[in-house]
Amino acid sequence: MLRKITVAIASAGLLFGLAACGSGNAESDDELTVGATSVPHAEVLTYVKDNLAEKAGITLDVKEFSNYEQLNPALNDGQLDANYFQHKPYLTESNQKTGQKLEFVAGVHLEPLGVYSRKVENLAELKQGATVALPSDPSNLARALKLLADNGVVTLKPGAGETATEKDVASNPKDITFKPTDAAALPRQLDDVDASVINGNYALEGKLNPAKDALALEKAEGNPYVNGIVTKADKKDDPQIKKLVELLQGPEVKKFITDKYQGSVLPAA
Repeated sequence: MLRKITVAIASAGLLFGLAACGSGNAESDDELTVGATSVPHAEVLTYVKDNLAEKAGITLDVKEFSNYEQLNPALNDGQLDANYFQHKPYLTESNQKTGQKLEFVAGVHLEPLGVYSRKVENLAELKQGATVALPSDPSNLARALKLLADNGVVTLKPGAGETATEKDVASNPKDITFKPTDAAALPRQLDDVDASVINGNYALEGKLNPAKDALALEKAEGNPYVNGIVTKADKKDDPQIKKLVELLQGPEVKKFITDKYQGSVLPAA
C-alpha cells in the first residue's frame, strides 16, 4: 500500500512538473524577441516597446547586436523570432550565400546611403587618384556604386544593378581607388580616405547627420533598400509578428521617425 501511495505521489509530481513546463513555454511563446542593430532599429523598437506594445497585446524583447552579420544566423537558429536591420537585396544575397530561407515581411524605413568626406566639400573636388571607401557586403557595395554613378563620379556598364561590383565600372575619369570596408567601420575610417559611402545607420552612430553632412544622398522614391522586419517562413503569418508590423507601419512610429531623425531616416511609403 505504501509503495502504491509513493508511486501515486511521484506521478502527480511529474504531471505537475509537465504542466508547469507547458505553462512556461506558453508564456515564452507570447514574448516576441526581435534582434536589431542599435541605430535606428533598436531605438525604433524600444519606442514601440515603451509606448505601444502593451496596449497591442505584445510583450516585446529587443536584443541589440553590434555586428549585423550575426542577426540572420541568430534568427535562423531560433534565438530570435524576427530581426530588423536589413533590406531585401541584402536578405536575398544572405539567403543565397547561406542556404537559409528567411523571409522579408514588411518595410519600415529607409536609411539613405550617403557620401561623406572630411577633405572635400563637394564631389567635384575629389582629386585624381582619390580613395573612396565603400561598404564591403555585396548588396551595399552595388548600392554605393550606383550612388556614385548617379552623381557623376563614375559610370556603370549597362545592366549593372543590385549585384554591381568594381568590375562593372565603365568609366572612372578621376582614376578613383575603391576601398571596400566593413560597413560598421566606415565612419571611424573617414579621416583615412578622401571620401566614404556610409550606410545611414552607421552614419548616425558615427555622429554624422545624413540630411546635413552628406555630399550626396540617396533618394527615397522607388528605392528598393527599405529596411524591414524579417522572420522565418513558418512565422511569417504569426499574429504577434503581424501586430508588430502594424505598429511599425502605423502613424505613431512614422511620427517618431520623422521627429527624431529629421530626414536622416525616412519612414517607408
